[in-house]
Amino acid sequence: MTTEAKAVEEFLASLEYHRRKALEAVREVILDNLPEGYEEVFSGSMITYQVPLSTFPETYNKKPLMYAALAAEKNYMVVHLMSLYVRVDLKTKFEAAYKEAGKKLNMGKSCVRFKKLEALPLGLIGEIIASTPVDQFIGISKKAHEK
Repeated sequence: MTTEAKAVEEFLASLEYHRRKALEAVREVILDNLPEGYEEVFSGSMITYQVPLSTFPETYNKKPLMYAALAAEKNYMVVHLMSLYVRVDLKTKFEAAYKEAGKKLNMGKSCVRFKKLEALPLGLIGEIIASTPVDQFIGISKKAHEK
């Protein structure tokens, strides 16, 4: 979904009430569990949690490494969890825990789509966010791009 917003708060304020409240709740979980070293920015049309270029400037595309993101698409909201894309062990654990929580998983390679906040197991989202320190994420990314 395109937006004219330039900052996180401006983006959230532009959303209809139920979508804003849902993304604010997920954002709070992310911020509460985000390992030290990642930064929150508004990039494109997403709230992005990334490795700053000052920490890791040698990226393959010269842009910060995205660790996670929140977005509002036309028909759903999405939380991007890049650690699930690069860590098969974590993705397997995530899928099993999602099922165990009794929630219906609607997922791409790293994006979890949801229409209502109740569709997300927020505790699990927090665990996944907390699971990969910056240095480990950089290491995994370096190794992936060496191949």
